[in-house]
Amino acid sequence: MSARNLILALLPLGLLTTAPAQAYIGPGAGAGTIAVVLGILASVVMAFFAVLWYPVKRVFKKRRSARAAAVAQTDAQSRDNGVGGGSKAS
Repeated sequence: MSARNLILALLPLGLLTTAPAQAYIGPGAGAGTIAVVLGILASVVMAFFAVLWYPVKRVFKKRRSARAAAVAQTDAQSRDNGVGGGSKAS
């Protein structure tokens, strides 16, 4: 068996056996890690909000202003024709 074949045969065995890390994460590092993860999640949510909500909001605002302009135009036409909004004398 060549050295290359031996390495390829033993590589999965070496990857499956692990030694303990003997590592300690203190409270400061743990809190910092949590803060970073929450910050990344918040930035993703804000980016989603900015990319999707603001254009939708702009469309609603345009639609609302167009509707208000149409209502104002209809009111102006009805006043010019003497329809509606007038007072009746008895």
